[in-house]
Amino acid sequence: MTDFIRFFIPLYFILFFTVSFLGISLKVAGRIGKNPNVLPKDDSAYGLISFYFKMTLWAIFIYTILLSVFPGTIASAFSIHFLDTDFSRCVGVFFMSMAFVWVTVAQVQMRNSWRIGIDRSMKTALVTHGLFQFSRNPVFLGMTVSLLGFFLAFPTVIAFTFLLIGSILMQIQIRLEEEHLLEEHGPAYLAYQKTVGRMLSLY
Repeated sequence: MTDFIRFFIPLYFILFFTVSFLGISLKVAGRIGKNPNVLPKDDSAYGLISFYFKMTLWAIFIYTILLSVFPGTIASAFSIHFLDTDFSRCVGVFFMSMAFVWVTVAQVQMRNSWRIGIDRSMKTALVTHGLFQFSRNPVFLGMTVSLLGFFLAFPTVIAFTFLLIGSILMQIQIRLEEEHLLEEHGPAYLAYQKTVGRMLSLY
């Protein structure tokens, strides 16, 4: 199982980034005629959040590549031993796999409304169908579950740090996007907020 994790995790994140960020972005860009990556690069507070988000993604990518190259050293560094079991790893792989499918489906359902960041130059449609009937932020929910799965599959303090930092940054981004959507869609988004949970609605 350990050897499987060594190769599964790097390949998973390569596939995740390729499909969920590059692939979907290129597809949407071709339809709307602009880059859907609209994260700011200035020195504003939002720009700082965007910078930390990008750095976290790069750090995760580098860490998982190092895992495949130096498995013994990386796996033993800051390991959380009570979670270092085949059961935990199986649960982690399951969470990561389900999260990948969930995120991809949510992005496809967003169609031309898909953005990385807040697009203030083009009004996007309010998406409330599909997975958005159960979560106002299914992509962020899927990314959070993916990081949780990563931690369970590879239980180290560093993986837990990625989960913690990633969750905090996503929660900040969610609230910034909700403010924008409320300004853009008004009563329609307010009604949507009242019927669907921020991360998940359980009926």
